[in-house]
Amino acid sequence: MKLDRNYSIGELADFLSAKIDGDPNHQVSGINEIHMVEAGDLTFVDHPKYYDKALNSKATTILINKEVECPEGKGLIISTDPFGDYVKLVRKFRSFQPSSAFISPSAEIGEGTMIQPGAFVGNHVKIGKNCTIHANVSIYDHVIIGDNVVIHSNSVLGADAYYFQRRPEGYRKLESCGNVVIKDNVEIGALCAIDRGVSGDTVIDKGTKLDNHCQIGHDTYIGKNCLIGSHAAIAGVTVIEDDVILWGRVSINKDLVVGKGAIILAHSGVDKTIEGGKTYFGAPVMEARKKWRELAALRMLPDLIMKIK
Repeated sequence: MKLDRNYSIGELADFLSAKIDGDPNHQVSGINEIHMVEAGDLTFVDHPKYYDKALNSKATTILINKEVECPEGKGLIISTDPFGDYVKLVRKFRSFQPSSAFISPSAEIGEGTMIQPGAFVGNHVKIGKNCTIHANVSIYDHVIIGDNVVIHSNSVLGADAYYFQRRPEGYRKLESCGNVVIKDNVEIGALCAIDRGVSGDTVIDKGTKLDNHCQIGHDTYIGKNCLIGSHAAIAGVTVIEDDVILWGRVSINKDLVVGKGAIILAHSGVDKTIEGGKTYFGAPVMEARKKWRELAALRMLPDLIMKIK
């Protein structure tokens, strides 16, 4: 998430009552969790296993719970609780704003767009031209929707990322400050849920069509002209490349890539990155022809066993 202006780490450390290592005037232009960082960003790390990843990432400011050598060109904020302090920053720069109307006065709605009764459009939402938003759709704050988009009843765009840190006393929520971006000519079926990014964008690109009851996790990218069947569940930080087809009840794990033009047949589960241009089936998936041969061989096993006896 980009901040409203650049802040010095001195300013942020004062807000957090933390100390710094580096130039107090070192500038911060955004806050992001580690998957989404770029130059100018602040991120956090609170486990030795991930110190090197954070310190060597594109982030130029790191909230960290240990005094370590500060990499050249970066700044450190030393915190006893980096996770908690990161959440404080999220709440400071993107605090929850209650709404008092079904359509926020701060929303921007393009010419020719129709919003049916009962739909909710939150603060600072942008909706393009010639869209149709059906009854009881909920569009949370800051969501961006392109032109010619159709969203069917009871879908939710922009709910919080499902992202928690486990502690002995229970789970702590990593507050979301990311967004949902829907490009032109997308259609979203009824009862779909598209979660916003933890700190970046969840994106559905041009021409993609979602059936009913689909779940799209945080920071996921779905490419152009994809077809997503009903009850598909796509976890966070996943990339679905262009022209992919997922049939009904396909489940896709986090942090992987489904290659361009892949077809995944119904009731399949994807647990690793797969190549494009092929048809897949099974849980875990494999190329469909290979899976069908495997199933045919399994059906022959009882007769083979009887012959051996």
